[in-house]
Amino acid sequence: MDRKKELARQRYQRQQQRRQAQEARARRVRIIGSILAVAVIAGGVAAIVTFTGDDGSDAAASASPTPTTEADSQDGKPKQEIELRKVSVSGGENGTAKCDYPESKDRGAPKGLGKPPSTAAYKGTVKATIKTSLGDIKVELDAGKAPCTVNSFAFLAEKKYFEKTKCHRLTSGGLSVLQCGDPTGSGSGGPGYRFANENTDGAKYTRGTLAMAHSQMPDSNGSQFFIVYKDSTELPPDYTVFGKITSGMGIVDKVANAGVAA
Repeated sequence: MDRKKELARQRYQRQQQRRQAQEARARRVRIIGSILAVAVIAGGVAAIVTFTGDDGSDAAASASPTPTTEADSQDGKPKQEIELRKVSVSGGENGTAKCDYPESKDRGAPKGLGKPPSTAAYKGTVKATIKTSLGDIKVELDAGKAPCTVNSFAFLAEKKYFEKTKCHRLTSGGLSVLQCGDPTGSGSGGPGYRFANENTDGAKYTRGTLAMAHSQMPDSNGSQFFIVYKDSTELPPDYTVFGKITSGMGIVDKVANAGVAA
């Protein structure tokens, strides 16, 4: 079983390398001669792709899990646009977990956004609603197993960080997810801070899972997250699972069924 997982991880990383090479070429067209373009070409490849920031540090994770299956896989901007209109978090008991959010040089980080409180706002199960241009998605957040992740998500929701942002990436095949949470819509944006993984031990990425994206760097979660719309069992347990969709998966299916833009 361990050998099978290792082979799946290697196949997954090869897919990421091919995708990063394609993105690097496209980025050179947009940013000719820039240091950033050179950094993207020369930089390492993460399991979840990350572009480098202006200061050479990794920018926020472009939470785009890449399909591990060669045939019938897609990876790109969703053809059916979906915009986040409002995210609200409610309920739950006051938390006690201590959290750390060091600064990060992220593209699109709003000035004066600040950081989440160092003590988690919640514990246990917390309800959330993601209002989108296609309808509402209801979520149960797990502040018991991922208190600092839920703390950050609630903080960004309260700051209206997610409002008017589009889910910018759709993948299918061995990995079937919709990626959201980047205010730049490019896959390289973030909130200006980072935090560590939580709840990854034995993590399973089944349909309806809500999980964080991150780079190959340690403790590199930011604002980008993904919704799994089809069981993605080959994804290694390296990404924080912090909730599950309780209603509204039909909305995600609509986006997935439309495929990626040409």
